[in-house]
Amino acid sequence: MANMAQAIRMALHYAEENLGVTDIFGEDVGAPLGGVFTCTQGLKTAWNSPLDERGIIGAAMGLAMAGNRPVAEIQFCDYIYNTIDLLKIAGNTHWATNGDWNLPMVVRTPVGSGIRGSMYHSHSFDATMTHIPGWKVVMPSTPLDAYGLLISACQDPNPVMFLEPKALLRVKGDERIPGEPEDDRALSKLIDAPLGDRTQWKPQWPTLEAYAVPIGKGKIVREGTQVTVVSYGRTLPLCAKAAATLAEEGISAEVIDLRSLWPYDWEMIKASVQKTGRVLYVNEDTEVTNFGEHLVRRTVEELFYSLLAPPRLVAGKFIPGIGLADALEMASVPQQADITAAVRSLAGEQP
Repeated sequence: MANMAQAIRMALHYAEENLGVTDIFGEDVGAPLGGVFTCTQGLKTAWNSPLDERGIIGAAMGLAMAGNRPVAEIQFCDYIYNTIDLLKIAGNTHWATNGDWNLPMVVRTPVGSGIRGSMYHSHSFDATMTHIPGWKVVMPSTPLDAYGLLISACQDPNPVMFLEPKALLRVKGDERIPGEPEDDRALSKLIDAPLGDRTQWKPQWPTLEAYAVPIGKGKIVREGTQVTVVSYGRTLPLCAKAAATLAEEGISAEVIDLRSLWPYDWEMIKASVQKTGRVLYVNEDTEVTNFGEHLVRRTVEELFYSLLAPPRLVAGKFIPGIGLADALEMASVPQQADITAAVRSLAGEQP
């Protein structure tokens, strides 16, 4: 099975061959590196930009306004914050021009903890990004969803922010990418650049098939009856593992992978909460003005009389950065034990 980095690379190849993607660019995105996480190795439209995040976003906006379809990469989301004003302009262009101008651009950036990146390579960006209207925002938790969401993003007429949970980029999926060879080693030999000299290397792409995950559609990962758990990105697999552990204790948790943060699948959340009466939102962005807090507010406002317990949020600590030491990183963002304890507590709460 492909890992998420390979799935992203295959989706970008499919997009440049079939969806009109014209430029895939960013710091170290082109040859010879092909991205710090290897997501852009071997792509024919990939090129290296200067080390200038504002230049990258500005160039993507200009290319999109000129009728091209770029995919820009910010190497780590920690360095996207100095582009906020440009992201706002990109988001409001279609609205501000009364629909006369579209910006068919995708911005990809790795997010979150999990690689011991310390305070300059471990930020989350989901809460900040959902504060900028006019963008669609997605974050996959599996390689297949990464492939499908990126293909959808590359077809959208307006800006899409594609957040890549860096802790999951090397994790293999449970489902094959359409067109992926059966042998995992065969896939690696086809599309993974060798170590050392890559000047003569060229990928041999499998015959990939169209596969799109609709932006705004969530997925029920595990069905349950007592507690709804809503997550995305790195924490989603932890929620699924927590639910499996708690099933042995007789606690039935339904796990929803949101996949899209804007628009998001409120109808799926609503139906689940009306069934279970309890809901826990989980992500690793800092807990103050967290995206999960928005979901808690909406849950209380619209589903108050369906609730058997107050909605809860498990999120990252409100600290300026994540420490380099393993113990500090683990304590800074939700881990499986934190989620398990929160679900167990919530399941036992009675009105």
